[in-house]
Amino acid sequence: MARNLTIVDHPLVQHKLTLMRRKETSTALFRQLLKEVALLLGYEVTRALPLEDVDIETPLMPMKAKVLAGKKVCLVSILRAGNGLLDGMLDLIPAARVGHIGLYRDPATLVPVEYYYKVPEDLPERHAIVLDPMLATGHSAVAAVTRLKDDRPLAISYMCLVAAPEGVKTFVDAHPDVPVITAALDDRLNDHGYILPGLGDAGDRLFGTK
Repeated sequence: MARNLTIVDHPLVQHKLTLMRRKETSTALFRQLLKEVALLLGYEVTRALPLEDVDIETPLMPMKAKVLAGKKVCLVSILRAGNGLLDGMLDLIPAARVGHIGLYRDPATLVPVEYYYKVPEDLPERHAIVLDPMLATGHSAVAAVTRLKDDRPLAISYMCLVAAPEGVKTFVDAHPDVPVITAALDDRLNDHGYILPGLGDAGDRLFGTK
């Protein structure tokens, strides 16, 4: 297993993921479960955020207490399926800034092509958390993080729901400095680049487009 890969094996995460994998799970339930799992994964992906002391008063006495240091994180959604994780993360960190990266795969070359990119101007002062439910071949994830590094965020983490070994290797080889947090490392990819056993196309299941 890759050194910078964290698999969140919390019982609630694994239970909810199983419900999402079932082919009979409705669009509405899939959407709700993805939001809930994002909250739970968010606990892990934010574990290393820096803290600082501030002076406050409780109802009983003054004290020094911990708060997040510096500016809040930037959540970067890889369109379109990343928006399912984004909703849950914003419930957890409502003050976070949000960026979007749009990529599609060229049918001839299979190379990711960027069609949209918008992030906060002060990204160099923020920790970026990249969100995409599926780390399959890894090519889109690599392209997104490569593009993000041009804007020099303080740090980058990558959060997904399900990963394939092939995708993890591709990503870690390209970005060994970026930690990957996921709920599951599945068996392999099929000939069409889908994760097995996986849960199908996360975007289609999230938005009810198939």
